[in-house]
Amino acid sequence: MAKNKKNVKKKETNSSSKFMFWVIGLIAVGIIGLIFLNNNAKSDDVEAEKIDYSNQPFLGEENAPVSIVEFGDYKCPNCKNFADTTVPIIMKEFVETGKAKFYYFHYPFINVDSERTAKFSEAVYHELGNDKFWEFHELIFDKQPEDTRYETVDVFTDDFLTETLKEIASDEEVKKVVEYFDTNDAEDAWKKDNSTAEKLGVNGTPTIFVNGQRFDGQTLDDLNKMVEDAAAEAKDE
Repeated sequence: MAKNKKNVKKKETNSSSKFMFWVIGLIAVGIIGLIFLNNNAKSDDVEAEKIDYSNQPFLGEENAPVSIVEFGDYKCPNCKNFADTTVPIIMKEFVETGKAKFYYFHYPFINVDSERTAKFSEAVYHELGNDKFWEFHELIFDKQPEDTRYETVDVFTDDFLTETLKEIASDEEVKKVVEYFDTNDAEDAWKKDNSTAEKLGVNGTPTIFVNGQRFDGQTLDDLNKMVEDAAAEAKDE
């Protein structure tokens, strides 16, 4: 009888795991659909411009044939949902398999907090490198308040950003980042991303590009097809 109960428990656990996988998948599909709505909120016909990937933070193998870019805002709730539900799938399906690299470009538009955090994260990247940037990137989204009313008030202040960085960096490293944060170079770095977004016709976040082409699909299958087509195209070049 004990053996039978154990088997039943194992089956229940497996069923629960499968259920959670499909729930996460459905949530991710919903986020992908939301991206589609954001990207098509305006029907501006803007000629695509080549994206400059140099000196940009990314995840994956440098020689991966496909570059996936997210234009995002750290105060955007949709970007947090995307980071929580869809990016892990992109990592598993495309980045970890060597098909693609994943980049994050700044498009801060909500309020001054957005710009301040974009500038600070650029300082983290410049002074502490790619790995620390992504640690900080994830930590900021984790700390995004659930109450969407916070979008209209300052939350990501200088002190908040500094204290957040202290969770993953030494005092000496934090000092270097704060000093660089006060320079025009840090300002120019996020403004370069913003300028790229505007030239590409980005009008909401998160907005996704695959090898320079805007993703206008509605499902993960659409994204998979776009990545596979881009990989095949890159191979033929």
